[in-house]
Amino acid sequence: MNKLCSLLTATAGAAVLFTSVQVTGQDWPQWRGPNRDGKVAGFTAPEKWPEALTAKWKTQVGLGDATPALVGDKLYVFARQGSEEVILCLNAADGKELWRDKYEAQAVNGPASGHGGPRSSPAVAKGKVVTLGVGGILSCLDAANGKVVWRKDNWTKTVPGFFTAMSPLITGDLCIVHMGGKGEGTVVALDLASGNSKWEWAGDGPAYASPVLFTVDGSQQVVVQTEKNVVGLGLADGKLLWQVASPAQRMAQNAVTPVVDGSTIYYSGQGQGTKAIKIEKQGDSFAAKELWANATLGTVFNTPVLKDGSLFGLSDKGNLFCINAQSGEATWTDSTKHDRFGAVIDAGSVVLALPGQDSTLIAFKPNNKQYEELAKIKVSDTPTYAHPLVAGHRMFVKDKENLTLFSLD
Repeated sequence: MNKLCSLLTATAGAAVLFTSVQVTGQDWPQWRGPNRDGKVAGFTAPEKWPEALTAKWKTQVGLGDATPALVGDKLYVFARQGSEEVILCLNAADGKELWRDKYEAQAVNGPASGHGGPRSSPAVAKGKVVTLGVGGILSCLDAANGKVVWRKDNWTKTVPGFFTAMSPLITGDLCIVHMGGKGEGTVVALDLASGNSKWEWAGDGPAYASPVLFTVDGSQQVVVQTEKNVVGLGLADGKLLWQVASPAQRMAQNAVTPVVDGSTIYYSGQGQGTKAIKIEKQGDSFAAKELWANATLGTVFNTPVLKDGSLFGLSDKGNLFCINAQSGEATWTDSTKHDRFGAVIDAGSVVLALPGQDSTLIAFKPNNKQYEELAKIKVSDTPTYAHPLVAGHRMFVKDKENLTLFSLD
């Protein structure tokens, strides 16, 4: 149970619009990449995978499970050092610190105490960096120099039981977050420049999943997995457009970022399997139609990737799997047991998985018929709950306290 605090690693979309930042093919400016779908652009897998990766540099950055952001030649790292949460900007070439900001942060206690650092990943766009601390402190900094643009502590009195894990979403001039605690929460759209609220939707408490965007029939919407539902909110005004019941089962949590493909949304959770719904416009409103439900195969602390008509992920039982995205049928499940926490990334010709406790990078073919493993490479001696960042022939790995640049040449 104490591992549940690293739920950010569990928290997609081919049609997601991340319109607020101009990124290069190798940038990773937010949770799950440029399009929030776990897809890496421009990666060429080695013809022969090495037994070990070459470390170019390694630096101690602090505790935390938050995935760093990479924009251009700069890395933005969110971690905990002592009693403070720190936002660091590092030179990606050598790991040298360029600037830092810090503030006193709430202590992480109870079942979550094994993971004292933040798990919410930074979002970088329009020259700003937005972070969400474990105790609900929301910060916006100037990406060039680290100066505070605005900082909000409006939501620090109530946080989820295992503390915050949702990663902020920036789109256009808006920063969208789901704040609050058990049984009561608010999805808020803030003006990125000023921090002023543009709209709010009060409803379910936040889960540990992150919001995504998608467009259906010209309507731009925010899709949010809450404690009890999957909901669609109008991007312009926050109006509730549709919702589907998705209550967390018993002691489980909703911690999987929805995966979006056109008007279809895939969602999952521990104990509830994986489901696909289609959002359809009906007159002036929208409705969700269930396409299929796989009751036996779901994820819990990672988000699958959608590739070539298949969902590849790490199940709530710790097995890598492939599900046919059209029918919901499992086409294969690997028999090896892994940690249920982890990252799964579409890297073009290969799928990369990094289970948290194992800290062993797994490369396998995106084969929808059978599991074909290409490599297993140890990348850390401590757990790796953050996503690895793959950019060209570089891989940045955040473990318990350190950030390392590996070469894939």
